[in-house]
Amino acid sequence: MLHKQKELKAIYITLMLLFVVFLFTPVALLFAQSFQNEQGITFSHYAGLLQDKIFWKAFFNSVMVSGCAALCTTILAFLLGYTIHFTNLKSVWKKQIRHIATMPMLLPTITYGFAIIYTFGKQGLFTKLFGVQLFDIYGFCGLLIGYIIYTLPIGFLLMDNTMKFIDKKFDIVSRIMQDTKSKRLWMTIIMPMIPTLAASFIQSFFLSFTDFGIPASVGGEYDVVATLLFQKMLGSVPDFHQGALIAVMMLLPSIFSIFILRYLERFQIKYNKSTVIELPKNKCRDYLCFTISVCISMFILSIFAVIFLLPFMNAWPYACSFTISHVIDTLSNQNLIGIYRNSLFVSLLTALFGTMIAYSAALTNIRSQLPSCMKKSMDVIHSISNTIPGMVLGIAYLLAWKKTPLQNTFILIVICNIIHYFSTPYVMAKSALGKMNAGYETTGMLMGDSWFQTIRRVVVPNSKSTLLEMFRYYFVNAMVTISALIFIVGANTAVLTTKIKELQHFAKFDEIFVLSLLILFTNFIVTKVISLLSQPCEKMHMKIKKGVILMISGCILLFTFAYAGTKDAIVIYSNGDEEALMAMKHALDAHGYENQYILQSISTSELGGKMMAEGLDIEADIITMSSYYIDSVQQQNHMFVDITFPIQSIHATPSYALPLTALEGAIIINTKVIREQHLPIPASIKDLTKDIYKGYISTPDINASSTGWLLVQSIIEAYGETQGKQILQKLLDNVGPHLESSGSGPVKKLRSGEVAIAYGLRHQALKDKENNLPIEVIDPIEGNMQLSESIAVLDKEHQELAMEMANCIQTYARKELIQIYPIALYKGETADLNHASRYPKQYHEALCVELLKEHQKFFKECQNK
Repeated sequence: MLHKQKELKAIYITLMLLFVVFLFTPVALLFAQSFQNEQGITFSHYAGLLQDKIFWKAFFNSVMVSGCAALCTTILAFLLGYTIHFTNLKSVWKKQIRHIATMPMLLPTITYGFAIIYTFGKQGLFTKLFGVQLFDIYGFCGLLIGYIIYTLPIGFLLMDNTMKFIDKKFDIVSRIMQDTKSKRLWMTIIMPMIPTLAASFIQSFFLSFTDFGIPASVGGEYDVVATLLFQKMLGSVPDFHQGALIAVMMLLPSIFSIFILRYLERFQIKYNKSTVIELPKNKCRDYLCFTISVCISMFILSIFAVIFLLPFMNAWPYACSFTISHVIDTLSNQNLIGIYRNSLFVSLLTALFGTMIAYSAALTNIRSQLPSCMKKSMDVIHSISNTIPGMVLGIAYLLAWKKTPLQNTFILIVICNIIHYFSTPYVMAKSALGKMNAGYETTGMLMGDSWFQTIRRVVVPNSKSTLLEMFRYYFVNAMVTISALIFIVGANTAVLTTKIKELQHFAKFDEIFVLSLLILFTNFIVTKVISLLSQPCEKMHMKIKKGVILMISGCILLFTFAYAGTKDAIVIYSNGDEEALMAMKHALDAHGYENQYILQSISTSELGGKMMAEGLDIEADIITMSSYYIDSVQQQNHMFVDITFPIQSIHATPSYALPLTALEGAIIINTKVIREQHLPIPASIKDLTKDIYKGYISTPDINASSTGWLLVQSIIEAYGETQGKQILQKLLDNVGPHLESSGSGPVKKLRSGEVAIAYGLRHQALKDKENNLPIEVIDPIEGNMQLSESIAVLDKEHQELAMEMANCIQTYARKELIQIYPIALYKGETADLNHASRYPKQYHEALCVELLKEHQKFFKECQNK
């Protein structure tokens, strides 16, 4: 027994070290960051936050919509669980209800918002079917629907698991005592489930409270704290101290919920055994529950129907003919194969080591005689990991592990996933181990087995089904998670969910849905394999089936781990559009650099945040970015080397950067929607302030997009700050819920028919017009403001090869780029006048981050009029 205790203590100490290093330390550093500024320790951040109306509005909005979603989820999950366990429906119906209820957990949350837009939007599937938009999807309603779909699987699994163990004989006793129906329901079902109902509400609340993907798509004017946090950490001008403060404030509900769950544990009812009885016949009950469950199931399926439909349409909603070209083009992308391998690699490692860690933690709690304080410490860790927001954990890891060997590594991603999803597998293991005979280890010791031998030979085989379910839970969640990973992935460690976020930047929704289906099918296959492996193996055909399953699993493992090592390639970070990325790729591949680089697309705000935060420790060797940002970062971090080849640029450039493209802003219209809504065609930005355009305009937010800055520059340059403020205030009032966090966001809504007018990048509209979409460009009389982008080489080990590639891009990619961005940047270049803007203009001041901050303040004042 003493030897056993030593082994268990060793396991306990190892686990505690893991959680101290990778849970408590990062969160503590995050907490410390919230008290710091450039001068040192300060409480001014907290004092300022107490007076920040924007934060408190977003915070209470999050609490309100998350609370409503959690309440709805808990009620719906209870009804589905009740249908399965307390009605006499046929098992085939119960099985289908269970499958549909858990289906959303097989998809990433970032997809839900897009699915809602293409289902209930102005050009959505249901809107087309019914001929009218059922409700406004932007704001509270859209968030509520998205959150309910997102959290329903977790709530249902909690209900389903608890209802399995409710002893139904007490229902018979209650009937014999002639209790009323309401009293019988309360005493025999609801009372035993109070802790589960509370757990369902709390888990659903926190999943909604911390989700970023759904608000990014359908949040509209309804600000929530998750988007505010993302904007502070990875906005166009990041503020890490303020972001850390908001992250700490997001922990307050977590702390409160831990005490609630601890208090409700005293109401836990334990049964000696669960009696299997035949439920009383009640057709009215069965039909009512069946109808409710079918309605819930049909609603879920209708939301996800577009995910299966849109990838096979030429161009929804303008050309609805069938095609498989989107699927073929997406899946034939060689870069995607590597990213898919990354996802499998991360998910398998997370599932394997996560299961081992959660099971070992449960062993120290249930199968040991360790002091109660040690056991309770594991339960405390479980409670903390259960309630800590994924975004907060990701930010804590970003701050704790930047400039370390763990930065941008698979190891850090796997550990983050294990810590983030530790709670549920730990509870699963505790439940299974607690039901086993307590004397297994003693018997094994008397027979001469070591403690490890007893665990391996007896305890683990008796936990087989639980271990497989733990593995499945970790794998599925690692495949779909994004909230924490967006802060810690790199070019070599990108996964499918971060690829989806990248495609959102380009508004490539066909590809987004294809990748979502790829994730869905992968999780479905793994779930089926786990389900088959969990079944008893009594007949020979089952053994053969398991052999086939193991062969398939082995092939997946070989495919995945063959990619475990990453190539020593030049990493190029770019905020460029898809057209710019393809031009760079064509130039590099055609001149001998194929397979020697990784071209990673990142939005302007995220790349700017990484450059400011990481400096020379950033993963990239080459960066293409807005020129003003490169200049500002160079002044702060001194991270770029001088260009070593001649630059024949028209305008003067700094020694460390060379111009790559020049972007122009413009008004863009959807001619089809303009005609349908009988709207006049605007000629200027000022025209967009007319009441007739209210609700039909989309513009980018300057706080998250440099395209939004072009709009503000045009207004201030043409009208000055005083009159410009009046114009921008009225314009934002007309924009309403269609203020987008990315430069391509307005164009995305314009293509889908959600709005009639957008302010965006001129070249994107020209491309859409060439692709026969009903898109036209209007050059505003205030001017087509320009924003140049440059390429720079970082002062790193491989800078000579990186400099060669930069020279190749500048020399050969420009021939293709000037056809897309018709502005001459180098001597001897000529742009196509047919594509040139009517009113090209540059802002009267040199662009820099400080000027951007001033214009952001101007924009904020107009928002909060």
